[in-house]
Amino acid sequence: MTPKLPLARRKEGVELALKVTPKAGKATIEGVVVDAAGAPWLAVKVTAPPDGGKANEAVLTLLAKRLGVPAPAIRLVAGATARWKRVAIAGDPEELERRLLALLPGSD
Repeated sequence: MTPKLPLARRKEGVELALKVTPKAGKATIEGVVVDAAGAPWLAVKVTAPPDGGKANEAVLTLLAKRLGVPAPAIRLVAGATARWKRVAIAGDPEELERRLLALLPGSD
């Protein structure tokens, strides 16, 4: 069964819910996790520390690279100092959803 994606389609793209782990051993997209309220979040790990926005920048860079979108197409919209974040990604919502699904573990 395909996990419920932690995204909301918007007119200009998608909004993606993230659970970020900074200072990880490896930068990676782990898959979808579900919080206590049952909401899905995309688990992302980055090696950067959470100092001065370094981890946020690393998350945006990782997502841009893995989703194949230009860096300016992704921006942080909520959670600048929290592990639970929301990012907006500009582009075709259907294509972005397809690319995100391809990144999830077990999607090959």
